[in-house]
Amino acid sequence: MTELFSEPATEPATEPATEPATEPANELADELADESPAPPASPSPPAVALRPMRLEDIEHVSRLERRCYTLPWNSSAYATEVGNPSAYYVVATDPDGTITGYAGMWVIMDELHITTIAVDPVQRGRRIGERLLLSLIEEGMTRGAERATLEVRERNTVAHNLYLKYGFEDVAVRKNYYSDNHENALIMWANDMLSAGYQDMLRDYKARLAGTG
Repeated sequence: MTELFSEPATEPATEPATEPATEPANELADELADESPAPPASPSPPAVALRPMRLEDIEHVSRLERRCYTLPWNSSAYATEVGNPSAYYVVATDPDGTITGYAGMWVIMDELHITTIAVDPVQRGRRIGERLLLSLIEEGMTRGAERATLEVRERNTVAHNLYLKYGFEDVAVRKNYYSDNHENALIMWANDMLSAGYQDMLRDYKARLAGTG
């Protein structure tokens, strides 16, 4: 369910097997404008910080998820994922500690499976989703991932464009994948993440994000 990205189509298993029973679904919301520049006259928003998700965050994350997704996970699913050694979940927070977004993934063998990314609808346009995506990719590589996969709703062009920016490519379509409206899911993969070219790209994007607060 990545909702900058995407919506989890199914809740995660208590612990992913060698491969997950179903691949995670990413759905960056159609209305998300995470890549859109802020209006020139607007004051700069406060910088966000990223940190691992904690059990005490789950109540807030669940409320935020219900605002972002039509197919939200149960809060118990997040409690399981936070304690799952194969998983990594992160939250974005404002200086006052308010959670403005969250994201998660599994690393299985050398593959990073992005399960969810979501940003508070009133906070979109601050590039929070991009920061969360970059965080997942970097953490996945430290855990040995060499490629990454996700699913995104076919009509979610904002999320799709962000994933393309980070080297993901469309490889397949899952027809009628999302049960709420039977929308198709695009299956995307990013390969060769350890290559010099991909690493240079990540460093460039990270530097640009650092310059935006």
